[in-house]
Amino acid sequence: MKEEEKLIFNNLKEQYIHFGLPADCIDDKTDFVIHNLKDIHKNLPYQSLVFRPNFFSFVFVKDGSGKYTTDELVFDTVPGTIYFTNPGHYKSYNWYNIEEVYLITLSESFLKENVHPDIFEEFPFLLAETVQPRVLAPTAFAEFEQLYLQISKEYQAQSAYRNRIIGNLFVVLLLKVKEYFWKDYNPIYEGNRSSQIVKEFKRTLEKHYRDLSNGLVEKAYRVQDYADAQSLHPNYLSNVIKIKTGKAIGTWIAEKTISEAKALLQNSTISIKEIAYRLGFTESTHFSNYFKKHTQLSPVMFRKQHVSSSL
Repeated sequence: MKEEEKLIFNNLKEQYIHFGLPADCIDDKTDFVIHNLKDIHKNLPYQSLVFRPNFFSFVFVKDGSGKYTTDELVFDTVPGTIYFTNPGHYKSYNWYNIEEVYLITLSESFLKENVHPDIFEEFPFLLAETVQPRVLAPTAFAEFEQLYLQISKEYQAQSAYRNRIIGNLFVVLLLKVKEYFWKDYNPIYEGNRSSQIVKEFKRTLEKHYRDLSNGLVEKAYRVQDYADAQSLHPNYLSNVIKIKTGKAIGTWIAEKTISEAKALLQNSTISIKEIAYRLGFTESTHFSNYFKKHTQLSPVMFRKQHVSSSL
């Protein structure tokens, strides 16, 4: 991996400062930013380093030209282009000309707190692995322009209700996005890539629990760890696993934990405390409660029953 590919930014201001771009117009007291890139990129052409943002980006190109790369997807940005990207992907961009190109960046927490607490259920396309940009006709683009300019006005107004107003306007914008090009979105139709994600998750799950039971690793993976293993957003991974398998990722992890616990209880003489430790539980009581919740038996009783049935 190239050195610049290791750049990870938690917010836009952090990214701009690192790139040597002006960041005075960015309010770092909120997880939401909107501005015209013309105010940032004074010297063109401009080529960014490769970076990995931990925030969502929406770009509306009314008048500008350039090139954008997200992972292996490369496309030209021309007038009428609208695209968005989600956290976790490697990106870079070039700008040759900018007159009116608005960028909106926001965090997942802003989405959940000010837009919708179940944002990814109502707008699942936000978690799409890669989303092709769309080039709209001027009349269609004008509908989005009206919305992002109003959002920009509210952003600059510094009202006490700013975030709530922006959140409601952003819902309208997302509904327009859904109406125009993602109304039929469903991750199950993303094809072979989704199948590969499920396959890789299952492989990682099996290997990790094998390593846990053998004492080769000490800490049980969280959903975030499985997502990081594939450079995916955890909500996107969860969404794909649920739709492709019909079973939540937490259920997969729980079932695997219980399966490994049963195998160790049945086929070894190591203590329950050691089994708990190997499966990532800090306390044996936590493990016992977890095991009983899923099997209706305590680990002690399960082991006794198995020993009795094998005599």
